[in-house]
Amino acid sequence: MKVSLHSMSKGVVTSTLVTSTVVMLIAGSSFAAMAGVEAFKPGPVIKGYGKIAEVNSSLVIPADMKFKVAFDLGNASKPGELNRSIDTLARFINMHVAAGVKLEDISVAMVVHGKAANDMTKDRFYKQLNAGQKNVNKDLIAQLINHRVRFYVCGQTAAYYGINPQDLLPGVTMALSALTAHAVLAHEGYSVNPF
Repeated sequence: MKVSLHSMSKGVVTSTLVTSTVVMLIAGSSFAAMAGVEAFKPGPVIKGYGKIAEVNSSLVIPADMKFKVAFDLGNASKPGELNRSIDTLARFINMHVAAGVKLEDISVAMVVHGKAANDMTKDRFYKQLNAGQKNVNKDLIAQLINHRVRFYVCGQTAAYYGINPQDLLPGVTMALSALTAHAVLAHEGYSVNPF
């Protein structure tokens, strides 16, 4: 097989151009991602959690709006890591208060089931299942409970994992089931957050 010097040098130039383009795209996306992260700042209510970005929104929040939102959590965080879905509750409260909604007009609940129930437990129980790690979710959960957030652990899940009410963090309550908790919250006028 004959390969000319000319075609080899063309291949090197093409390869170099492709490599350079890929490097520039990666660098550009990394820069954009860093700029995106920097847009998020601490919120006004839940300290140290739930960072928010300022948004020029065209969807007007009615002046008399009362938020009653239920969240569903089935996935646990990795041992020793904050559960991002619990942090979403802090972000929900922070961003709406920052947008002018009165704190007393925000009612939030989280229904917890599956492996996520472990994220609702005291260190004594949590460490047994997570290689001795402490539950880093407990401070955030305490702050949320202090701001009237309700946490309901599925009793059926708890029975499966051997979680008793005394194993739960202060303020976290046991429901008959996640299904029951969602039904009761819907009866109280809570909408279910789709995320």
